[in-house]
Amino acid sequence: MKSFALALSFAVSFASLSAAENRPNILLILADDLGYGDLSCQGNPQVPTPHIDSIAKDGIRFTNGYVSGPYCSPTRAGLMTGRYQHRFGHEFNPGGRELELENFGLPAAETTLAERLKTAGYRTGLFGKWHLGYRPQFHPQKHGFDEYFGFPGGAHDYFDAKADPNNPILRGATVIEKIDHTTEEFARETVAFIERNRQQPWFAYLAFNAVHSPMQSPEKYLQRFSQIEDPKRRAFAAMLSAMDDAIGTVLTTLDKLHLDRNTLVFFFSDNGGPTRVNTSVNGPLRGYKAQTWEGGIRVPWLFRWKGRVPGGRVDDRPVIQLDILPTALAAAGVEPKPEWKLDGVNLLPFLDGRNPGRPHETLFWRLGQQMAIRRGDWKLVKGNVGMETNEGPPGANTDGAELFDLAQDIGEKKNLAAENPAKVKELAAVWQKWSGEMAVAKWIPDRTKGGGKKKAK
Repeated sequence: MKSFALALSFAVSFASLSAAENRPNILLILADDLGYGDLSCQGNPQVPTPHIDSIAKDGIRFTNGYVSGPYCSPTRAGLMTGRYQHRFGHEFNPGGRELELENFGLPAAETTLAERLKTAGYRTGLFGKWHLGYRPQFHPQKHGFDEYFGFPGGAHDYFDAKADPNNPILRGATVIEKIDHTTEEFARETVAFIERNRQQPWFAYLAFNAVHSPMQSPEKYLQRFSQIEDPKRRAFAAMLSAMDDAIGTVLTTLDKLHLDRNTLVFFFSDNGGPTRVNTSVNGPLRGYKAQTWEGGIRVPWLFRWKGRVPGGRVDDRPVIQLDILPTALAAAGVEPKPEWKLDGVNLLPFLDGRNPGRPHETLFWRLGQQMAIRRGDWKLVKGNVGMETNEGPPGANTDGAELFDLAQDIGEKKNLAAENPAKVKELAAVWQKWSGEMAVAKWIPDRTKGGGKKKAK
């Protein structure tokens, strides 16, 4: 009887090991301040991005891919939790470390994708920009990441590790004294992580600071675009090309290790491009980063899972970065629980042919006095108000919001509110109900008094 129990134990252990080995890896690649029209697969004729494009070629390019925040930190908070960041008051960017409030950061009560995958037996690593809290209690390794190499703040010099002592490059909790170039460095760290963990399921979050300012690039990439006369645009092209090469290095590693068919790959940008800052292009979209016009919230959004989800497709159904967490968990065999209150959905049934419908009928946005709701192809929006003060709720409302039919008017040029008062009333009521269920912003940047002080809510 004892020998039978021992044999059964070995059999169960072997089966568990086999299941673990068959679970797919998750590679999540995030660009910073990349515009909707900046990739060659999105129509950019000036800067080739063959490696990023290959994700679309072997996977799916979403033409209606969104983020839940028009700028950096809120989008990352939603990404890590699979929940509208407004649910826990993470509505705004924090500003610099020396001016931040004590409470800025992703709260411990929120469970991240890294934590959920780690519980499921995954090795987890973050390489790049965090932007979800500087203080020790908000460190990535307090949020489920086994390994961390990057910086905690919102922007960083590309060459000088010590450029900002308040925002250092860290390996774990150790300050790094010297780097070559952040774009290449973060890719190398990701490759090393993948190679170390090739025998077990892993989750790698590669969060570039490219193409966020400052506009800096290695000379070899500047030379690649010597024909561009505008120095800022030339630097942007060089930075984007460097990021594309870095992504190519990571994807090639998957191929060499025969992990490419067992790895989900996500790529998107944290918000639309801030054109005046970095010359990014938002294509036919109206608006920019930090606005709820399409140019601030609709971004390049790519996904592939070779051999499991048919590739080479363009999908015009709306998706949002909140969907990445439930999709990754579904692939890993993790069943979400109702008490998690996820706002994202598992995209896999919509991508492998099981569900021909839309993953989302309605999506929401709120940033201070700005708001937006998309229901079907209708969008109600206030996209350029309160930008000097970013005053938060209860300032946000639908008074004077404009209405657009995105199926016919991707550039939000023709306001149809006067012609469709019933639709305006319908969408306004749905948005107001949603907004009323969200938390009040925990911090609000006060840009009227020196560009960064905070006032608590």
